[in-house]
Amino acid sequence: MRFGIIGAGAIGQALARHIVKAGYPVTLSNSRGPQTLADVVADIGPLSSAGTVHQAAEADIVFLSTYWAVAPDVLDALPNWNDRILVDTTNALEIVGDTLVPIDTGDRTGSEIIAAHAPGARVIKAFNTLYAEYIAADPRHEAGRQVIFLAGDDADAKAAVGSLIDEFGFVPVDIGTLHEGGRLMEVNGGPLSGLHLLKQN
Repeated sequence: MRFGIIGAGAIGQALARHIVKAGYPVTLSNSRGPQTLADVVADIGPLSSAGTVHQAAEADIVFLSTYWAVAPDVLDALPNWNDRILVDTTNALEIVGDTLVPIDTGDRTGSEIIAAHAPGARVIKAFNTLYAEYIAADPRHEAGRQVIFLAGDDADAKAAVGSLIDEFGFVPVDIGTLHEGGRLMEVNGGPLSGLHLLKQN
């Protein structure tokens, strides 16, 4: 199983560390090119490598961790996904001055819009409701394991991502489809957004 990450910021790097710790290879990418990630992949470990966005997108499971506003253009430049899994970790936010402001996505969730720009992808929403520091930390705490919510329209893809989340040490909680479940996870009023929840062991 090969993994790719598009967007190597705090969340992308945190996910890469979990992937490597689980024993899988991962290719990280960003908009500035592989050469800018040399120090990052060296720190993460030998199972990690830097590549172009196209190279990262060729993996079996790909995590999208860019700013939401640039994601459509990034995805539009990629070929058909051919049923591979795309995990959307983004939130529909834009930078206004020095502040992140929610974007009104109308009747669709942010992930439904992401899916429209990724033809052939089986899109799963996950890892967007927590701050990066909670994703980066060991998910196993004395009081229980960190919960990760996920939503999607493909049952097999959700099962695969849920199994991976469990392997990382988190507790996966399936909350439904990209539309209904995604609404609960939206940064713009979703009740699960920012919720730090542990499941007792």
